[in-house]
Amino acid sequence: MWKSHPKALPYLFLSEMWERFGYYLMIGVFTLYLKDVEAGFAMTEKEASDLYGTFIALVFLTPFIGGLVADRYLGYRKSIVLGGLMMGAGYFMMGIHSLTMLYIAMTLVIVGNGFFKPNISTLLGNFYSTDEYRDKKDEGYNIFYMGINVGAFICNFFGAALQILLGWQYAFMAAGIGMFIGVVVFLLGTKHYTGFDQKKGTQEGDMPFYKIVLFILVPSVVFGIIGWFLKGVQSEVNLDSSIFGSDSTDAFIFACIPVIYFYASLYFKAKADEKRPIGALLSIFAVVILFWAVFKLNGSALTTWADRYTDRQVTGTTEKVFSTLVQSKEITYAKAETELYDEQFRLQKENGEVKKTIDYPVYFRNVAPEKLPEEGTKISVWATNLSQSINPGWVIILTPLIVAFFTYLRSKKKEPSTPTKIAFGLLISALSVLVMVAAVNIGSNGTEKVSVWWLVANYGIITIGELFLSPMGLSIVSKLSPKNITALMMGGWFLSTSIGNKLSGVLASMWDTYDDKANFFWVNFGLLMFATLLMFALVKNLNKVMREKGIN
Repeated sequence: MWKSHPKALPYLFLSEMWERFGYYLMIGVFTLYLKDVEAGFAMTEKEASDLYGTFIALVFLTPFIGGLVADRYLGYRKSIVLGGLMMGAGYFMMGIHSLTMLYIAMTLVIVGNGFFKPNISTLLGNFYSTDEYRDKKDEGYNIFYMGINVGAFICNFFGAALQILLGWQYAFMAAGIGMFIGVVVFLLGTKHYTGFDQKKGTQEGDMPFYKIVLFILVPSVVFGIIGWFLKGVQSEVNLDSSIFGSDSTDAFIFACIPVIYFYASLYFKAKADEKRPIGALLSIFAVVILFWAVFKLNGSALTTWADRYTDRQVTGTTEKVFSTLVQSKEITYAKAETELYDEQFRLQKENGEVKKTIDYPVYFRNVAPEKLPEEGTKISVWATNLSQSINPGWVIILTPLIVAFFTYLRSKKKEPSTPTKIAFGLLISALSVLVMVAAVNIGSNGTEKVSVWWLVANYGIITIGELFLSPMGLSIVSKLSPKNITALMMGGWFLSTSIGNKLSGVLASMWDTYDDKANFFWVNFGLLMFATLLMFALVKNLNKVMREKGIN
């Protein structure tokens, strides 16, 4: 696999694998930690989802500035190392149980990812800009993407074991160690980056950095503050009078306005030969926002589904395997406790209240009566955050198959263009949501737990869509971006991811407002189908732009 690719690929693959090990370990336990009433912060579902959505949104917003700084001043290698060190320190600090330290840690991760994420993807793309490797760019990004998901798959087993045995802080420490290993691996490959890590400096026509600070960053902060304090109409479902559901969402949306304006200005001020490629990228960025909005529910709504509505009991050989790996924990059935929860839940719904002391429903409250154990019986259940490994597990399994599939089509000269792959990725992702609609109906709208295979099937289908879309997005940015703003446009891809992530948090925060959970998933299906139709409408023009650039 490696022989036909640049020598730097294994180092970038492994460093990204360890970086994602740390990031997804942290994400896998983040909302569970926030909602833990004993060792966490006892947040409600809405509070945790809102903070989660804001966090992952900002994590993918900072690549805009990180890519720009790398392009002009630091170069890619220094930016990647700096970002990795900041993220590692942030993960360690998350283990300190203090709300202030949590926010400081989140800030380090947010800024660090801004330096790391766009620049390692751009550095990889630089190696495939030569004639020797140009035709293998999509394949190279698929292999790189598999590295991301190897880290994302294995991390949750470590996270579950450490959290069960030692506590939340040790899980976060493991994330930090993983990040630091990623930095070391990246540095070991330094000699292979020569000639591809050159910073491009400020080019003619580029907006000076001080103007970006004055006209983009400062206005973003000001707009964010305005969004935080600006109020809408108060109602029974909008007690804090926010405009878009919460003060943090208002602040984020307003803060994005100057950044979006900046990217629009790149199009209007571009040279004639660069205008159409930039326009093509911006249109793709706009469409894929809706994909990320649904896909990133894995860390919020789908984690809630795994926690509350999925049968997580393990027995027999499976129980022995999980117990050996310390991925399961024992819980005792107490009928009185279950009935007490049901009564509290009924009262809080009648009174429109959310009681932080009962964020975690009793496991047995929606187990079918015939499946309930005897009073006082202990059962073993697998840790909720292991559901986060289903998607990356599918990526590892499916990536070689999809790479082989497109390689075969290429040999027959029938390989679809990158925009066409993205369009089909959106369609396939939309179909995955129908699996969850079926799961809700099978479980009688949450009154009975359903098999984990519904989650496995949902993740399997959306993973195919993801592999058609996400690595292809990284590839097309590298193909179409003007050379002097490649990392900046990579930051634009992550900006769309950021906005989608925040929208994902908004969607997840509404989970409890849907009495019929199927309607929650029908909304997601509608969003993805709308994005699919938009993308197919754009494909013809996007393909034309790519032909003009002489690329596929």
